[in-house]
Amino acid sequence: MDRQVIYADLKVSRNAGLERSSPPSLPQNVCQGPPWHKFALKLGCAGIILLALTVIGLSVSVIFLRQKSSTEKSSMEAQENRKETTERPVLLKCPTNWQLIGDKCLLFYDTYKPWNDSLADCFTKESRLLLIEDQEELRLIQNRIDKRGILFWIGLNFTLSEKNWKWVNGSFLNSNILQITGDAEENSCAYISRTKIFSENCATENKWICEKELKPVKKKVCSAT
Repeated sequence: MDRQVIYADLKVSRNAGLERSSPPSLPQNVCQGPPWHKFALKLGCAGIILLALTVIGLSVSVIFLRQKSSTEKSSMEAQENRKETTERPVLLKCPTNWQLIGDKCLLFYDTYKPWNDSLADCFTKESRLLLIEDQEELRLIQNRIDKRGILFWIGLNFTLSEKNWKWVNGSFLNSNILQITGDAEENSCAYISRTKIFSENCATENKWICEKELKPVKKKVCSAT
């Protein structure tokens, strides 16, 4: 009987000791951390928001600058186009008494001089004795010569050293374009009539034809506003 009481007492005492040794439960606010954690979290969130706003602002600025640059470029191109329309290239008009034939200005002289003097006279007028480049130009020029008896020196003479007809620009005669009637010898020069091209002694006095090439120039045109 005494043993059972002792055993019961020991069992109760052991259970009571176990209950006393279990740790107390933690308060709820311990898991939430100290106050500075909350402050750091709020500060971090604010920093992220500020960074995002900065990136958005920079992106908007870049887009605005690109649009502005594109607008300025378009404006400059429009101004250049407008300038081109107000400054149109046109052909230079022939000087007074010069005739427009093809793309050249020609001056038909009514006085008479030897070939060399005619060559020098054209040079003083910033021109040269006539060069005929093709059959069409030959036809147009002969149509401007009124009478069969009128003769004009052209920029063609015979060079004995090369034994060939040579233009004043240094090129040689293409016989497929022009056929020279007469002798080909030293001191021979060519003149043109309404029907043919002849060889004549360069010391003979004839009329002559000077030529100028048309050059493009800028002519300003007032645009309506």
